[in-house]
Amino acid sequence: MRDSIALEKLSDRDKKHLWHPLTQHKIYPEMLAIARAQGALLYDEEGKEYVDGISSWYTCVYGHCNPYILEPVMQQMQRLDQVVFSGFTHEPAVRLSEELIKILPPNQQKMFFSDNGSTATEVGIKMALQYHFNKGQKRNVLLAFEEGFHGDTFGAMSVSGLSVYNGPFEDFFIEVERIPVPTAKNIDSILAQLTKRLKNNNLAGFIYEPLVQGAAAMKMHDAEGLEKILALLKSHGVLLVADEVMTGFGKTGKHFASEYLSTQPDIMCLSKALTAGLIPMGLTTCTEEVYMAFYSDEVAKGLFHGHTYTANPLACTAALAALELLQTEEIQKNIQNIIQWHTAFDNEIKSHPKVANTRQLGVIYALDLKVQMERYGNLRNRLFKHFMDKGVFLRPLGNTIYILAPYVTTKTQMDRIYDAIRLALELV
Repeated sequence: MRDSIALEKLSDRDKKHLWHPLTQHKIYPEMLAIARAQGALLYDEEGKEYVDGISSWYTCVYGHCNPYILEPVMQQMQRLDQVVFSGFTHEPAVRLSEELIKILPPNQQKMFFSDNGSTATEVGIKMALQYHFNKGQKRNVLLAFEEGFHGDTFGAMSVSGLSVYNGPFEDFFIEVERIPVPTAKNIDSILAQLTKRLKNNNLAGFIYEPLVQGAAAMKMHDAEGLEKILALLKSHGVLLVADEVMTGFGKTGKHFASEYLSTQPDIMCLSKALTAGLIPMGLTTCTEEVYMAFYSDEVAKGLFHGHTYTANPLACTAALAALELLQTEEIQKNIQNIIQWHTAFDNEIKSHPKVANTRQLGVIYALDLKVQMERYGNLRNRLFKHFMDKGVFLRPLGNTIYILAPYVTTKTQMDRIYDAIRLALELV
């Protein structure tokens, strides 16, 4: 029985029982089976090699199967694999809190673990709402950016503005109001709108992806406009919830995108590169002031949210190793190299007749094609197939092609990505 299964291709066996994310299986029944990975490279079951141009959804930024991360996790596995984090604690979680606090914005003091990016933002949303509830204030409306994306759980969906993900569920959402991302042209009108809106005094929190909206196709906004919005909201007691699930841990050129701003968040949401893509984990951090609104003789004022794998010792160990790598001279130099390579590529490609516009922040680079196309349409699928045929894993978002490759990507590997994009421009 096992021999017959082994002879059957993984991609064929997959079809029998598996349901994949963001996939309409009737239209797209084929899945590519990846057998192994190393560094910036993926290998399929036929042995073909692909440069992972998006760090497998922005997670494996130090490369796949990095021994610096694998070895301490394997050692931890033999000491303590899992324990409930309610009523217990352990060395990897405590040490991670001690090390992470050193690079977080200085106002961040407390950390709440969960399982992934969606749950990290879910916890942040609940903190913002319950903070005011615990203080006896009726603030039950959240503010968010248009086209933001914060995850797939219900609170996270509520504050997300991409209807392709939210359609069937919108009647069940918490109350959210949206504003456009700031530009030089609209910032004054946004501030005027908010000043008028704040008189109602029922805004609990503002959740935002600082400087880069990932799922909105790497749309970027400037720090100056965002700073004005954050300062105004903070002056009116609105909690600021920075979703750094995508932007965190070096991708913008700084450890966190919030470092480009003077007004710091009250709450931060982290995941993805937190554990270098090895083991799922989410983390929500907050200020002492936020924490103290839950610190009470009344049990009901506590944050009653929990996950079975909260602060899993193996995930915390992976995060510790990843944090050490992030701060090494080698990784910081690699980040600067990628920034320079992107800048040089941009100087070449931005005037191409098929390119509408380009943008870059840190290692994040994106270009929009001068063509109308659906987010998940035929032309987008042709582009995806083109990249995979060329041995490059890029995942276009509509007419946006973006790169967010691992920090260990070599110049030769990055040139393969650039070459594949150059050829793609001839297809549209």
